[in-house]
Amino acid sequence: MDVHGTVAEGFEPVGEAFAANFALRGERGAAVAVYRDGHRVVDLWAGTRDVDGTADSAPWERGTAQIVRSATKGVAAAVLLLLHQRGDLDLDAPVGTYWPEFKAAGKERALVRDLLAHRSGVPVLDRPLTPEQAADPVLGAEAVAAQAPAWEPGTDHGYHAQTYSWLTGELVRRVTGRTIGEWIEREVAGPVGADLWVGLPAGESGRVGRVGQVEPPRTATGLRTRPKRSVAEAYADPESLTRRAFAAITPLPDENDPAYRAAVLPASNGIATADGLARFYAALIGEVDGGTRLFTPRTMELARTEHSAGPDRVLVAPTRFGLGHMLHSPASPLLGPGSFGHPGRGGALAFADPDSAVAFAYVTNGFHPNVTADPRAQALVHAVRASLA
Repeated sequence: MDVHGTVAEGFEPVGEAFAANFALRGERGAAVAVYRDGHRVVDLWAGTRDVDGTADSAPWERGTAQIVRSATKGVAAAVLLLLHQRGDLDLDAPVGTYWPEFKAAGKERALVRDLLAHRSGVPVLDRPLTPEQAADPVLGAEAVAAQAPAWEPGTDHGYHAQTYSWLTGELVRRVTGRTIGEWIEREVAGPVGADLWVGLPAGESGRVGRVGQVEPPRTATGLRTRPKRSVAEAYADPESLTRRAFAAITPLPDENDPAYRAAVLPASNGIATADGLARFYAALIGEVDGGTRLFTPRTMELARTEHSAGPDRVLVAPTRFGLGHMLHSPASPLLGPGSFGHPGRGGALAFADPDSAVAFAYVTNGFHPNVTADPRAQALVHAVRASLA
């Protein structure tokens, strides 16, 4: 496999790990980018643009973008934190202050910070939405506003796998009058110079490859992951919060459908290059290329301060969340204790580590059957850690 791109001196282990993902871990097409102190130190890509590609298929290029699933949640969370930073959103106000309809069915005490930290109690919908309905922001917002909570908001946490789209999207619309996709384009991706979209413009569709599920190979290295029995049992139970949370959109959307890619679903359908995501996270913790910075130091600390921890009612395993971002934990290992970011189910991972001034992003077109801690992403994270050491 020919690997393309550049690696700064000292970060050679990342290039070696990236090549090993193709040789040992079933990679089809992927890219990884790393920034340190606001400057790019790793920019690599390889394979084919489409997951089902053959040797004659179009190669992955530097500008190739892919859907990153729940890694989008880290971008959505940053939007709400930026609105708080600007004085437009009070984290301690009830969600109903901005969105009165949300107070229905016992959610009147749910705070904005509860919504961000997966504590609002509405990870499921009693009546799931079809993919066509899910793409309608009005229908999605009405559904979560009317939904009775699975637990008293603010008292526990559970991953809002799909409903996070309408929770964050509607709150941004109520505060700004714009969709969260428009806000990201104008206030985040544009100023930072990041190839990152929630709601893919038609003119960018030619850069996006086909994604799909792939089975990781069995190897002697023991890097194939298997879900814990309790998680597998939860997924198998159609009445569990686990199964119902991911089935809030039923049937699951076709991620290669142009209509799905054009929808604004900030829980699941962000599309980005690895460099775009890494550049975004670099701007959360410092100036990028000596220019734009998004988070103030105070907002950065809010992002990486623990707000939820312990057994997750949806993901079953113990998880840690700040105000929307996943924090370093055994369930979702990042670079270090102060890291914050978000994985995408089955592959993608992006995060920032303020303590080492590192921002990292990995995107792939082949999704493995895991929720967090993808072995390909983790091999790259270990390589970054080795490079810093």
